[in-house]
Amino acid sequence: MDHKQLNIGIIIGSTREGRIGDQVGRWVYEQARRLSQHHFTLLDIKDFNLPFLGSPGSEPAIKIWDEAVQKCDGFIFVTPEYNHSFPASLKNAVDVLKESWHDKAAAIISYGSMGGARAAEHLKQVLGELRVADVRTQVLFSLFDDFEKMYDFRPRALHLPTFEIQLEQLISWSEALKPLRQS
Repeated sequence: MDHKQLNIGIIIGSTREGRIGDQVGRWVYEQARRLSQHHFTLLDIKDFNLPFLGSPGSEPAIKIWDEAVQKCDGFIFVTPEYNHSFPASLKNAVDVLKESWHDKAAAIISYGSMGGARAAEHLKQVLGELRVADVRTQVLFSLFDDFEKMYDFRPRALHLPTFEIQLEQLISWSEALKPLRQS
């Protein structure tokens, strides 16, 4: 099967000072580029300086974010678990747009004391409302086992095969959904 190149955005969902999501996002980016011929872009929401909903003067930042999301056929969300859910910065980045998410696929990579499982589950609910198809396979990093001193990202080797499966699923779903956006 001849696959046209897809554009996959890797969204780093935390904007907190001292965050570790950028380390996870870079690992995802490097592994994805090594495993696939498709195009991957790091989309660090911290770089977009998005205002919270309702903030005045928000149009330029939202327009730039919207254009970045529109270019993507699928997404890999990298999210921490904060207070049993995903961060407000990621929720805001998702909520400021609507149609730009429709009929695209997503994979979720989470991290936290319980692997970020609760954050991933909450994010799936929100994405479903926006007509984003999330893939079944998840990669969950433990703060205790995949980070040295809970800060320096040192993923265990057991995660790579899971990520490979997740990436295959994401690519398949992104390809399958693409015709819906072209009609």
